[in-house]
Amino acid sequence: MKKFLGVALMVVMMVSLLGGCTKEDPISSDTTTPATSNEDKVTDVSSESTDDDMEETMTSGLKVGMAVQDLSNPIWSGSAQALKKIVEENGGEMSYVSCDSNVSQQIEQVENYIASGIDALVIHPADPAGIEAVLADAQEAGIKVYSWDDNLENADLAWLIDNYELGYMIGEQAAKWINEKHDGSAQVAVLDYPQLPILLERGNGIVDAITELAPDAEIVAQTSAINVAEGITKMETIFQGYPDVKVVAAIGGGGAVGANEAANAAGKITDDFGIFAADATDPELEAIKNDEGNRMSVLITGGPNEIAETIYGLLEKLVAGEEMDKEVFRTLIPVTKDNIDQYYQ
Repeated sequence: MKKFLGVALMVVMMVSLLGGCTKEDPISSDTTTPATSNEDKVTDVSSESTDDDMEETMTSGLKVGMAVQDLSNPIWSGSAQALKKIVEENGGEMSYVSCDSNVSQQIEQVENYIASGIDALVIHPADPAGIEAVLADAQEAGIKVYSWDDNLENADLAWLIDNYELGYMIGEQAAKWINEKHDGSAQVAVLDYPQLPILLERGNGIVDAITELAPDAEIVAQTSAINVAEGITKMETIFQGYPDVKVVAAIGGGGAVGANEAANAAGKITDDFGIFAADATDPELEAIKNDEGNRMSVLITGGPNEIAETIYGLLEKLVAGEEMDKEVFRTLIPVTKDNIDQYYQ
């Protein structure tokens, strides 16, 4: 009996041991091998996804800040609005601010953009020298800096105009008008903006062209006007002192639109009265089409929509790290009554 019980006990122990092995081995196999396989698959997918996500991040969904001098200037405000729309349509974020030509305020605005973690900054500097240090901080933070009009040291791309050439083009058109409509002799007003070096160059180009190409013309007034309000008030004053002014040459569309409004209000719009400028804003082009005071404006790259599209395309390349020339020059196209239908409907 004892022998039988001993044998039975041995059988029970063996069954128990075998059952334990059967329970552990499949679990060990199932958890180790498939887990390794799944981990490998996750790693592969993650790697591919990261590459795709990086490429997507570099080409869309940009976070952009834009700081300009003065949003009352129609070309800057129109371009800022159009660029914001494009950025947001492509899944990104954008805000834009004006410093009203106050460099201290603009520095603070750029500092705020740096803190917000933008990808790219479009800057139209109020003071090129004064803004350089904070732009260096932006670059150090990994932000791509896009400089509008000034070839700044701490910018990744400078979107430039040969401002003397542009000014000369404005003055050339004004001189042509003087020679054709006034036999080479007329009183001229120049609306410039010497506060900014680039616009000082543009104003010098205007004066040089008129002096060289219409030497008998007389520049009776030269004063600064960067926006519509300044254009109106400055031209009202000029008309009071020089009621016979027949030609106005302006560095930009803001002053030119204001000059046209002042001339309309003063009853100065005649067949021989002409305003010549740059920017080719919609109000200028409408006035050209309607035979008002504006006779010519130089289209620089295009209108606000074309400008915004160009800036966005260049920003995409900058953020994606594509190699490109730092200096990109813009195209200059004089728009007159003769070709207005190509640029304004």
